[in-house]
Amino acid sequence: MPDNQKNSGNHPGSLSKIRKIFGLNIGTMLFGCLLIYMLFSAVLYLTSTNIESYLVISGPLSRNETYTGLALREESVHQAETSGYVSYYAREGSKINASGAVYGISSTQPSETTSELSAEQLSQIRSNMLSFSKGFNSSRFNSTYSFKYELEGDILQYAQAPGSSTATVSSASSDSSDESADSVPAVSTASYAGQTLSKADTDGIVLYSVDGYEGKSLENLTAEDFDQTAYHETDLKNQGTVNAGDNMYTLVTDERWSLLIPLSGKQAAKLKDRTSVRVKFMKDGMTQSGDFSIVEIDKAKYGKIDFNKGLIRYAADRFLEIELVTNTVTGLKIPLSSIVTKEFYKIPSAYLTVNKDQESGIMIQSTDKNGNTTQKFVKATVYGEDELESTEEEESPGSIYYIDMSNFKEGDVAVDTENQSKYVIREVGVLEGTYCINQGYAVFRRIQILDQNEEYAVISRETRYGLSRYDHIVRNADKVDEQEILY
Repeated sequence: MPDNQKNSGNHPGSLSKIRKIFGLNIGTMLFGCLLIYMLFSAVLYLTSTNIESYLVISGPLSRNETYTGLALREESVHQAETSGYVSYYAREGSKINASGAVYGISSTQPSETTSELSAEQLSQIRSNMLSFSKGFNSSRFNSTYSFKYELEGDILQYAQAPGSSTATVSSASSDSSDESADSVPAVSTASYAGQTLSKADTDGIVLYSVDGYEGKSLENLTAEDFDQTAYHETDLKNQGTVNAGDNMYTLVTDERWSLLIPLSGKQAAKLKDRTSVRVKFMKDGMTQSGDFSIVEIDKAKYGKIDFNKGLIRYAADRFLEIELVTNTVTGLKIPLSSIVTKEFYKIPSAYLTVNKDQESGIMIQSTDKNGNTTQKFVKATVYGEDELESTEEEESPGSIYYIDMSNFKEGDVAVDTENQSKYVIREVGVLEGTYCINQGYAVFRRIQILDQNEEYAVISRETRYGLSRYDHIVRNADKVDEQEILY
């Protein structure tokens, strides 16, 4: 058989194979439809406007700035008058009265004594230990030694140390009041059981440490004093014996104190008109107000905050992390790009009524083709409400509603269903708002701006018919039309 006949005989078989591959079966049709849908969706996505949503959150326009403040206070360092073994009687960080026993020195090591503590005293000690444990910071391990001596002081006072009384004692670290810290009672003698007692010469707060800043004032401060890397504090309670002339304790003698914070040029300009400022202490979250002024040290600007209370909480701290609470306007935070304006008809609240289906609307008066006067209920969507100011004649004049213009036209006559009074719809009001998309389509919601910057606005969370926290809104409102279905 010729070759061309063989080839022509095989041709129908090839077509059959091709038909099997590309045949119009149900699978091929489904795949083709799916491919067309995917191509159409891709083209639609690439050519359509990208609508970005924004989650409404609450807060100020910006975070308050934080600073590290240098504490200045009136304090004096006291030295040992004799050498010997030392026993401490005043708790660190606690207030002490004038002539109160701070420590005692003896020529021989004090003998151990035993004394039984009451259940209430033991409970107080456990509470102080729990408070220390919760607030322990490994970067300040020397506070462990301070707490050790605090406990020893507590136990000595509970066990009737010289000059003490059976008053309930609580640690200054657990004190939330400036005036409630306990003081070591006064002593009547200068010696006890072979010890020479050292007494405070004035009221104050006892600290068992020195850092070289005790004599510092605004007049002799330098820029180097604000360098925390060079700061060193010496603990005075880490030894059992002392020599005459050794530093023993620091006494803070005035409740008034100051914090100095370094300021940049921009920060100084922002705060230059302030005479007072509210401060949040990052150490414990407490806040208090102080007098504010700007001073110059080594040709640099510093903020000076003066306080007249709260010292006992921070007497042991030379540097304090603080936050200046300057951004006081808070509300719902939204981007400026989401804000739009819209016109509405304004109508007194007396003309808004409710039909049998509990739908809000207005009774509109009209005339039929026979000249008869009729009334028709027209649904109305309310987008805002403003209360009217009361007058001498009318204490509760009601309010004004802002209603959608789409179902009404200028000149429509609204009827009060109670007294049949009439109001001609013509006054137009403009509201600022944004598009809420919680339900998948754009719905106008009114906003009332409290404050704003270049990017964001803080709006009231109390606005009727307005936004709530965690609503979703359109960020780029200029690309959306109201009632447009977005997803």
